[in-house]
Amino acid sequence: MSFQDLPAPLQAALTGRGYAEPTPVQSAVLQPETAGRDLLVSAQTGSGKTVAYGLALAPELMGDAPRLPPAAAPLALIVAPTRELALQVKAELAWLYAPAGGRIVSCVGGMDPVAERRMLSHGAHIVVGTPGRLRDHLERGNLDPSALRAVVLDEADEMLDLGFQEELEAILEEVPEGRRTLMFSATVPRGIAALAKGYQRDALRIEATSADVSHGDIEHRALLVAPHELERAVVNLLRLEDPRIAMVFCATRAAVARLQGNLSERGFSTVALSGELSQAERNRALQNLRDGRARVCVATDVAARGIDLPDLGLVIHAEMPRDPETLLHRSGRTGRAGRKGISVLLVPHTRRRVGERLVAAAKIKATWGPAPSAEAVRARDAERLVEQALALAAEEPADDDVAVARRLLADPAIAGRGVEGLAAALVRVLRAPLPAPEEIAEIADRPPARAPREAPAAPGGADEGGVWFRMDVGRDGRADPKWLLPFLCRRGHVTRQEIGRIRVLARETQFEVAPYAAQRFAAAARRAEGEDAHIRIIPMQPVKGPARRPRR
Repeated sequence: MSFQDLPAPLQAALTGRGYAEPTPVQSAVLQPETAGRDLLVSAQTGSGKTVAYGLALAPELMGDAPRLPPAAAPLALIVAPTRELALQVKAELAWLYAPAGGRIVSCVGGMDPVAERRMLSHGAHIVVGTPGRLRDHLERGNLDPSALRAVVLDEADEMLDLGFQEELEAILEEVPEGRRTLMFSATVPRGIAALAKGYQRDALRIEATSADVSHGDIEHRALLVAPHELERAVVNLLRLEDPRIAMVFCATRAAVARLQGNLSERGFSTVALSGELSQAERNRALQNLRDGRARVCVATDVAARGIDLPDLGLVIHAEMPRDPETLLHRSGRTGRAGRKGISVLLVPHTRRRVGERLVAAAKIKATWGPAPSAEAVRARDAERLVEQALALAAEEPADDDVAVARRLLADPAIAGRGVEGLAAALVRVLRAPLPAPEEIAEIADRPPARAPREAPAAPGGADEGGVWFRMDVGRDGRADPKWLLPFLCRRGHVTRQEIGRIRVLARETQFEVAPYAAQRFAAAARRAEGEDAHIRIIPMQPVKGPARRPRR
């Protein structure tokens, strides 16, 4: 179905916004068989679903009239999981229904409830809100549900994840039985299916996206990193890609605070979003991102829900998500409205298998590889600095600038260095604000082969397969292979399969490390921190570059 079949005011609004053809989800909800029916729609974030249900509600709101009736008791109710999403929905529906005389009112937590009550008393065609605040207005009699013809649950799966089931059920119990109910959800887990069965009538199931194809506008990457170098990998990714806005996901508030602080110290303009922020603080952080005063947002999963940043070009999963749905939700923050985006999953090499299962379960195609090196960042810097310098040189200089340039060229110190010296000085000025890239150990992008458990007869032999190390703890220090093996894996960031024979002597312990992991082990052992850092580990033979990793 095309937009030509819609009421004239909606066509005018869509044309004014540059809409030519409907997106798949918009087309799906406008098919003739959907008319008047309850809908259960699966649609990805950023697929145009807000406009989709805005258009789907047109028959209930307008009928055959050229404009909406005078605003009174609301005709439609939209329930969204977060303040940000609710306010974005309000903004979208406001321009869509503006030519039809639409009045949209929002009711969200963190805002002034008295002002919302006043707005409701003046009448509205559509009310958009969060579950808790809408329930409160219903119970206080501020929101009159008697005229409601349609209810939309937007991102219903997230509302259940956030614990709003009781509020949703209370709202749905209050609205008229004859209303139309539309549920939009990225996934349809058991809880959503149960909610649909209990509160929808013969709902039409619509899958607006293929279950086997990920969002086409998102490039997915999975990068293997040593566990202690995750933060360094984030730094190099931000420097290499240099996006207009980037979002970095962590699992906890503490991790968000720590990473945001460390990135700020390194020179990145950064904001944090986590659960303890007030609404005013959240609004200020988001406005800083939109205004360009900040370019990196470090956030938890819950805090980032419902956020729409059109210029978000890069999503980094600094800590792996707990399930494929969270991976898709995080990644869906980028690659929206036809823009391209990049989603990077940082995988500690010791959790390679977990990362592979997560990517497979999410049904996305990810390119595996190492984290960007400092050399790669510097090479990209060189390209950008040349482009910047050429762009500056192409501009017509002002007379004052020309006068200063002539003074510089006349100075003996500058004249001796010539144009090359001036160009180098310009590059140095352009490079100065850039955060320094981090040195990162290269991790091979193949699964580790199981190292043979048979070690050579004696350490240091020319024909042995592994590299031998020793640590200054032995039998006298109660060294025991039961705790030594986990300790070595943790200290050297290797797997159990990469440790060979362990020999416990009186005053020291000797052990073998697979040749392809030896350099990485030695580097990690030198940088040890924490309570076990006093235990000294040194190689018993030269540690060369990474050997070829054996295949299975």
